Amino acid sequence: MKLGFLVDLGLCIGCKACEVVCKSENVVPLSMWRLRVKYVDSGVFPEVKRAFTPLRCNHCESAPCARVCPVSALHYLDNGIVNVDKNRCIGCAACVLACPYGAIYIDPETNTADKCTFCAHRVEAGLAPSCVVICPTEANIFGDLDDPTSRISQYIASHRDTRVRKPEKGTMPKHFYVGAGDIHLNPLASTRAEGFNLFNEIGHLNHVGGH
Repeated sequence: MKLGFLVDLGLCIGCKACEVVCKSENVVPLSMWRLRVKYVDSGVFPEVKRAFTPLRCNHCESAPCARVCPVSALHYLDNGIVNVDKNRCIGCAACVLACPYGAIYIDPETNTADKCTFCAHRVEAGLAPSCVVICPTEANIFGDLDDPTSRISQYIASHRDTRVRKPEKGTMPKHFYVGAGDIHLNPLASTRAEGFNLFNEIGHLNHVGGH
């Protein structure tokens, strides 16, 4: 079994219910996050649009965090989940620096590493991750990548636009996106659009109004 995650960005409405339930389920400190929904704006006013990109640990097959951890606190479970053993963690933050996705943080209350674990405790009990359960549009899909009949495997097979973040890093992420453009997955792909200056526009309207 090799568990993976997929988000259909065409279904995500940016409600952030997954963010909230993740914090509640995993007792994540307010200043930190295991799961974050990034807002991505594009276009030039008034022709603008907003898309959403949920970001979490990618549970890489070749995880830099697991390789660099000196005490094996970051380790693989038999189902492929990259888990964190807080009892072993010494808080050195090597994993934080090694992760190319910015998915790991040091818990300020325990001084140990933490991140998304695909709700490993729920999976062990036969339950789906909390973010999958809470999603009102069923944009989150979780399952066994080794099973060709699983929903996630069939979803990937039927969507040629399935992508991962930073494939050039060679980490082989097990977190996939459908319907993602470059601006969703690559922060450097967004450019500052010229042609509209809010302050100039306000000044122009005030000038017209004064006449």
